[in-house]
Amino acid sequence: MKTWVKKFINQFDISDGSERSNREIENDDTPDFDLPEDLATILYIIDSHMKHLFDIEKLPARKARQTLEELAQQLIKPNNPNLDKVLFRVRQFFSSYRISEYSYIQKTFDDFRNIIWDFVEQLNEGIEEEVSESEVRSHFEQLREAVESNSIDTLKSQSRQFIDSYIELQYKKDKKKTERMEKFQRNLHSVKKQLVEANQTMSLDHMTKAFNRKSFDEHIHKQWQLSRVTKSPVTLIMLDIDHFKRVNDTYGHDIGDAIIKECVKLLQDCFPRELDFVARVGGEEFAVIMTDYNVVQASHAAEKALTTIRNETYVQLDMRIKFTCSMGIAQLNEGETVEEWIKRADEALYTSKNTGRDRATIAEAKTAKSA
Repeated sequence: MKTWVKKFINQFDISDGSERSNREIENDDTPDFDLPEDLATILYIIDSHMKHLFDIEKLPARKARQTLEELAQQLIKPNNPNLDKVLFRVRQFFSSYRISEYSYIQKTFDDFRNIIWDFVEQLNEGIEEEVSESEVRSHFEQLREAVESNSIDTLKSQSRQFIDSYIELQYKKDKKKTERMEKFQRNLHSVKKQLVEANQTMSLDHMTKAFNRKSFDEHIHKQWQLSRVTKSPVTLIMLDIDHFKRVNDTYGHDIGDAIIKECVKLLQDCFPRELDFVARVGGEEFAVIMTDYNVVQASHAAEKALTTIRNETYVQLDMRIKFTCSMGIAQLNEGETVEEWIKRADEALYTSKNTGRDRATIAEAKTAKSA
């Protein structure tokens, strides 16, 4: 079996139940781990999918993750006579999940569109005089068309353009229309409030209320662009909970979810600056973006966070559970892409996990060394 397959199985935390080192797995030629490359590729797809699960109405992330874990275990079972059935279940799961995922996203978009449509309907009565202005009339018609379109970006853009043009026109009206203006402002405030709430819901992780993967991707690109202009430092910390699968297997997924929530709370307490950005980017994986912090400052903050998490005890009924995290730290290098930056932090994280866990590793430009 190729080395990358063995390394992947080790990172995926799939084994025959015994604790073995990275080197032992690389040198192991036993048939139990003689996994074909095509099955390893399917496992890689399953693993990547598990890192980006989110709760949808018909399929909670916890249930989807449990199903994928069961399928992964069946795929690596030596000489499994039911392999074809397992592969069929894999195809069936991804087909069903994509349909549910699409329905969830479509519903979110429809909710957003209904907010704008209600706003258009509120303005429809008595607006003939205002839309006689060519610019406002054009924006109003474009807004109507955008409501019927299937593009949230178009809808947002046309909403802003119409609101801006309409406000400008309203301020040009004489004092006799003050009452209408006040009514419009009340309606506009209500719409803006709904839009902000809808945007916040789409930006936060459903379970922990930390920023989600979508927000992380947007934020890290913004910080990358700002750093290129201002030349100010920005540092990324990638981390995950050590032996989290063992927590789920021992205490159940409900306790596992509670540990994830507790971890987010501790991270938010440990990185309290307004410039600190804490996100949940996968099941038990998190990221912290520290603007205006170099790698030395970030590593000090990371060590304090490790200590805080290590000393914390989660209490549930008669259970007292302790957990730790592993971290990888990477300051953005000049000329580096976002993808290269994230990859260095991830590699440093794997170094921490492979050298004992419960520690932080600082990533250099091309290699990583223990902090």
